[in-house]
Amino acid sequence: MTIRLLLADDHPVVRAGLRAVLDTEPDFTVVAEAATAERAVELAPEADVVLMDLRFGPGMDGAEATAAITAGAGAPRVLVLTTYDTDADILAAVEAGASGYLLKDAPPEELAAAVRTAAAGQSALAPAVAHRLMDRMRTPAQALTKRELEVVQLVGEGLSNQQISKRLFLSQATVKSHLVHVFAKLGVDSRTAAVAAARERRLIRR
Repeated sequence: MTIRLLLADDHPVVRAGLRAVLDTEPDFTVVAEAATAERAVELAPEADVVLMDLRFGPGMDGAEATAAITAGAGAPRVLVLTTYDTDADILAAVEAGASGYLLKDAPPEELAAAVRTAAAGQSALAPAVAHRLMDRMRTPAQALTKRELEVVQLVGEGLSNQQISKRLFLSQATVKSHLVHVFAKLGVDSRTAAVAAARERRLIRR
């Protein structure tokens, strides 16, 4: 049985490299490529498995595209393939419906195995990603929620509480409440320290 693949990444060199690796597998065929998340959503019905990056240019990101692709009945599986292993990215992808999460430095045999696992309807997680998820499960009281991660990520991008409230459709009081929880869980007392601690622990992107 041939597994039809869609490569979704905004870097042509990355797509070419992936195609070169995947074309060596006798049961894989790359049926399409997408340079934007929006295009990936359009082309997804042609594939059994979508290899999805998380970062694209302006517009939809990989997690949003994953949610759109997996929303329908009989949807293809989405295997996230990215350079980011932060809690914020992992949670966003998993909650969006991704069947797997691999890092771009994965060896070819691990990538091929993950594609077959995803195509079979099972979960395929890079060891480092699985380890981070297990850590979150072991210490749930200390783990930042998805919303708290979103808030501290936006703080790290330089947004004010007012700007964050508009971006996330929350009241400013709710944003402040999330930050209070973030400060307590990270053991810090300022926005700058919260961002530094979150980046150091690979909770958010640098």
